Amino acid sequence: MQSNVKQGSIRILAGEDLTDKQDYLVYLTHDTNVPEVKLPSNINAIPLYVVEDDNTDGEYVDVQPIEAGKQIRVALKGTCVPGDILVNADPATAADRGKVRILPTDAGTYRGIGVAEEAGVDGQSVLTRPAMLGLIVVTA
Repeated sequence: MQSNVKQGSIRILAGEDLTDKQDYLVYLTHDTNVPEVKLPSNINAIPLYVVEDDNTDGEYVDVQPIEAGKQIRVALKGTCVPGDILVNADPATAADRGKVRILPTDAGTYRGIGVAEEAGVDGQSVLTRPAMLGLIVVTA
């Protein structure tokens, strides 16, 4: 048995303002070797946690590690139907950082996060099966 490890939610510092960001995806980083979480800053970021409660920069937040065996709800940009592949939303739009959207048809490289398990509308926390599909390349 391993010692000094945690299972389930963890409490960690917010590396930026996460007010009203419950159900948004975040990734683990650090500030001078002190662990913290932030919203994805690029389209290929690997967000391995979902925010359970929100807080401001420098305050503690609870985050849930995402895993394939457990459904999660994630903030959605746009709409989806069951079976749609979900990827990181475009972080160039500040309001979309930490959200997911369906895999675009536009050429590009996208980070596959999971599969929608219900129909969803913009702003909804959509039921998702995490799959960490890696990079998906769409060609024109």
